[in-house]
Amino acid sequence: MFNGAWMRARRRELGLSLTQLAESVGLSKSTVYKYETGEIRKIGFDKVEVFAQALHTSPAFLLGWTGSEAANLTAPPSFRGKPRLGTIACGVPILAMQNIETFDPVPEYAACDFTLLCRGDSMTGARIRDGDLVCIRRQDTAETGQIAAVLVDGEFETEATLKRVRHLENGIALWPENPAYEPLIFLGEEANRVHILGVATYCIGKI
Repeated sequence: MFNGAWMRARRRELGLSLTQLAESVGLSKSTVYKYETGEIRKIGFDKVEVFAQALHTSPAFLLGWTGSEAANLTAPPSFRGKPRLGTIACGVPILAMQNIETFDPVPEYAACDFTLLCRGDSMTGARIRDGDLVCIRRQDTAETGQIAAVLVDGEFETEATLKRVRHLENGIALWPENPAYEPLIFLGEEANRVHILGVATYCIGKI
C-alpha cells in the first residue's frame, strides 16, 4: 500500500517543498498534499515510479514493501518514541493532561520533546487539523508569530490551548488560524495567567 507519510518524510529529508515536488511530478500542489496525508489512497504504479524518481528512492519504499519485494528499498527515516502528554485544544481551551498517555513515533530530524493530540478546528489555516499530532519543543518563551502550546490559569483549573503567539505592548494575544474564532487577549496583569509550554515544530497528520 502506498505510504504517504513516508513520502512526506522523504521529501522533507531532501529539503524539498511541496511545490517543488509537485512541479517535479507534474501534479498540482493540492494533489500531492492529498497523497501525503492519505486523502488519496489509490495510486497507479506508474505514478509511484514518478514519485520515487523525484524523491531519489525506490517504488518499494513508497509502497512499504519488505523482504525480497524490496531489494532496492531505501531505508525509511529513523523515528524516535516521544511521550504524548495529552490533548490540547485547537478551539476553546480544555484541561491539560500532564500524565504520559503513550509514546508516538516522531521522525529523528523533528525537534520534539513531547507530542500533543489536537482537538478542534481553530488552527486549520496553519494546516493543523482535529486529530493531528503536534510535536512540541519545550521552552518557556515564544516569539511573535510562532505557534505555541500554552497553559492559561483559570479560577478553578489550568487549561491548555494551541495558538499563534502575538506579543502586545501591554500583554499577549493567542491568535487562531480560523476566522470563525476570536483571539484570546490578555492585558496587564492578566498576561501573567499565560504560560508557554513550548513551540510547535512539526505536525503529524492523521491518515
